[in-house]
Amino acid sequence: MLHFDRIAGQDPRHPPLLIVHGLFGSARNWGVIARRLADTRDTITVDMRNHGASFHAASNGYDDLAADLAEVIEAAGGRVDVLGHSMGGKAAMMLALTRPERVDRLIVADIAPVAYGHSQSHLIHAMRGLDLTGLTTRGEADRRLAEELRAPVLRAFLLQSLDLKAQPPRWRLNLDVLEAEMDRIIGWPDISGQFDGPSLFLSGGASDYVLPEHRARIKALFPNSRFARIPGAGHWLHAEKPREFEENVRVFLASGRE
Repeated sequence: MLHFDRIAGQDPRHPPLLIVHGLFGSARNWGVIARRLADTRDTITVDMRNHGASFHAASNGYDDLAADLAEVIEAAGGRVDVLGHSMGGKAAMMLALTRPERVDRLIVADIAPVAYGHSQSHLIHAMRGLDLTGLTTRGEADRRLAEELRAPVLRAFLLQSLDLKAQPPRWRLNLDVLEAEMDRIIGWPDISGQFDGPSLFLSGGASDYVLPEHRARIKALFPNSRFARIPGAGHWLHAEKPREFEENVRVFLASGRE
């Protein structure tokens, strides 16, 4: 089973909220938001396969990821609200389409059920190229990684998956499998069916991941979906605009409930 953390909420009337990170992420990326949202419900954050403290496996397709999430949900009580970002958003969509009995409400953060053309293999190349010799601080790791990646926010995100306590330091990512499965990760399987539950597609206003031409496909698979954008936020909208992101999530989860 996936490694996961569960924070007990203050209101047991609501189902738990399962939070699913994106590519190269982990549960720890969502720790602050999970703790804040736990004022109304249990929150569960997972490390996806080939990430963080979870198991390594030879495949990373969305059928695999959805099955992993279903196993966590069964252990958590059988039915949850689900929030997924990027790769985690696609895994959440696949879960809702194939196991709708496990999902109450669905929040998909800055991703659509379509194939994309922007491979992330260059980030794997940068991580592989980081000289780990003698590393003891994240600051030094950041200086070395800056030779390959200029964006400080992106470096900070990736370095959360660097285990500096290991001897020698190591990435908490199965880089070989993630690279081999990259086409499946940025793609989307040919799947039919519908999830009729309430769904929110929440996007960054400065992101181009969810475009107007994607809406017909989203509505075909998720007919009870609504759309919202956070002005000024990019693809990592939860990190760039955390309070605005949190407020959108709260409003959606509270809608139609006492």
